Amino acid sequence: MNIEWVYYLVVIAVSAFVSFISIPSILFVARERHLYDDLHSHRKEHDHGIPRLGGVAIFCSFTIVSLLFAKYDSVLPTNVLLTSCIILFAVGLKDDLAGSGPGTKFFMQFLVGTILVLMGDVRLTSLYGVFDVQSIPFYLSVPVSIIIIMFIVNAFNLIDGIDGLAGTIGLIVNLTFAVLFIHMGQIELAALAFSMVGAIIGFLYYNYTPAKIFMGDTGSLLIGLISVVLAIKFIELNKFTAANYAPTFYSAPATAVAVIIIPLFDTFRVFFLRVIKKQSPFKADRNHIHHRILKLGFTHLQGTFALALTNLLFIYVALTLRSWGNFGLIFMFFGICIVINWGTTVLIRIKERKGFKVGYFFG
Repeated sequence: MNIEWVYYLVVIAVSAFVSFISIPSILFVARERHLYDDLHSHRKEHDHGIPRLGGVAIFCSFTIVSLLFAKYDSVLPTNVLLTSCIILFAVGLKDDLAGSGPGTKFFMQFLVGTILVLMGDVRLTSLYGVFDVQSIPFYLSVPVSIIIIMFIVNAFNLIDGIDGLAGTIGLIVNLTFAVLFIHMGQIELAALAFSMVGAIIGFLYYNYTPAKIFMGDTGSLLIGLISVVLAIKFIELNKFTAANYAPTFYSAPATAVAVIIIPLFDTFRVFFLRVIKKQSPFKADRNHIHHRILKLGFTHLQGTFALALTNLLFIYVALTLRSWGNFGLIFMFFGICIVINWGTTVLIRIKERKGFKVGYFFG
């Protein structure tokens, strides 16, 4: 066990080191080539150009370390996962440097989802009684799994709106899955998650306020991809079968939902609001959860830590109350999210009327 923990620490340390030392070179190239974030977008929160190529460091660090240390072929084909990562890296880099149309991005995400599901067998085969559904036939499992992969990948992309948020949430998600996989004896998947943990740690040093660099689509798409792959593997490895009649974690789908609840609920919420307003669900706006927190008077750092703490509380509740079952827990999680969202709306209206700032209570 001691050797195992040393192994994990080495994975994290090497990954963080590679990411950390890569970013100064990326910043230098960005300054020389004037590769800055778009200042003219109404959704930007900064008044000066900041490079959005931090995802390059995250990708290089994660790829190098996972190839060196994370031997996960027995549970997930290495060639399939890295091929998917490279495709999303190319799509994200193109978008960060020159922009790309939504049609191209969604097609490539669909391609990545298809590769993972059909060639890597990264798919859900059961809903564990949620909506009274148990096993899912193959012909339904494939499209459902592809949609879930695409949705979560985009969800992480959409929460990348304030300094440190996407990186911190990605850190919590991957670190949580790493610890859960350790308890399950899945050393390979734990090492894979720790590879991403280290890459994000090295990046966050430069991304917390005042941010020197953003991760861009290159980073957020990759973090979303690894997070959803780990979530699906966590659920499937805790499925009741004749060979696995006593899984390590009960209510695994509900636990996975709790781990990724921040990007998951935020994306559900903005998509729903856009649809009922008869707008495209993919139309950009300033109605995400991080935008609403800034309206309350929080700083970027306060907003990031508030959402991170909320995420950790959901994970704690899921692990503590996992005997409740999947349907009950998931229903409760989304109910709590709706209440929090309603409370946020009330506070925003109070602030707009009276100049009240919640952020004052936090210094």
